[in-house]
Amino acid sequence: MSTEIDALVVGAGCVGLAVARALQLAGHDTILVDAESQFGMHTSSRNSEVIHAGIYYAAGSLKAEFCVRGKHLLYDYCAARDVPHKRIGKLIVATEAGEEDALDGYRSKASANGVDDLRPVPLAELRNLEPEVTARAALFSPSTGIIDSHAYMQALLTDFEAAGGIFARQCTILGAEAESRGFTVILADGERLRVRQMVNSAGLEAPVVAAAIAGLDARHVPERRFAIGHYYSLQRRSPFRHLVYPLPVPGALGIHVTLDLAGTARFGPDIRWLDSLDYSFDDARRADFAAAIRRYCPAISDDDLAPAYTGIRPKIVFDGTMQEDFVISGPDRHGIPGLVNLFGIESPGLTSSLAIAERVRGML
Repeated sequence: MSTEIDALVVGAGCVGLAVARALQLAGHDTILVDAESQFGMHTSSRNSEVIHAGIYYAAGSLKAEFCVRGKHLLYDYCAARDVPHKRIGKLIVATEAGEEDALDGYRSKASANGVDDLRPVPLAELRNLEPEVTARAALFSPSTGIIDSHAYMQALLTDFEAAGGIFARQCTILGAEAESRGFTVILADGERLRVRQMVNSAGLEAPVVAAAIAGLDARHVPERRFAIGHYYSLQRRSPFRHLVYPLPVPGALGIHVTLDLAGTARFGPDIRWLDSLDYSFDDARRADFAAAIRRYCPAISDDDLAPAYTGIRPKIVFDGTMQEDFVISGPDRHGIPGLVNLFGIESPGLTSSLAIAERVRGML
């Protein structure tokens, strides 16, 4: 490992990999480091593996901008690099009286974000599309898809290393000091790196990494929060052909149906707040899970569900306020040249990863 490099990217999830690839391809000698033994061990491998269309996010938000841009980049990248994916489409269903207006609101919001392919689905068509789904009204999003997230991250890493980038596994950052022409970064083994640019894409640990950068004002370091979501798999043959989403709940998109590329159905995630990072599965939630699913798929029983996995969303708080949008904190915000902190990169972070990488590359 060189002791003086152009760029250091901390965190090898899908966003960190995309950023490292973009910087290396732009001519910056880049090292990508991660504390784990492999890439994508946290949020990037514990999610629904959905390519989102850009429906839910506030107009003008970073989530809206990067999701819509990232969706197009991601579909093109998957096609060019033979990353397994499928533009499977998604149904958003209203199951209770009064929820129809919410669907109209999401259609308007999607249009404001540049998503113009969302359409109402007549109930007769819904029965043909998904015979086991019941609803009062539904929307169909044809540009929503699914992806093999591991294959995607492997492709990004292959591109990065083929261009000359270095990926250092099990490499922990103890601290960094901002200096006049870059940073001195201290690793857990005592080695010191001189880097000219630094991107903190550490996901759940991004606030911890930022707090360890001497010279960064604490006002620009958020508090972190852990929001766990459980996923159950369907123990019988899946009746679903599309993704099926109920209306969102505060902090999450609701317990929805997602399919993997083999056609296996999963349900999730729910949302529950934790005090610490803990991926333990709480199967006591099964009955509540099944009840939520039966609101739009009455045939699902408690016994149809098998525990699959959990994921944790990297939520953040600034000045006592939970942030709903991505936070990309560059020199224009914190005043330190060459430093970009990425905070709160939860869903739709996978979909947005290539667009976020574009933006970060343009900031350095």
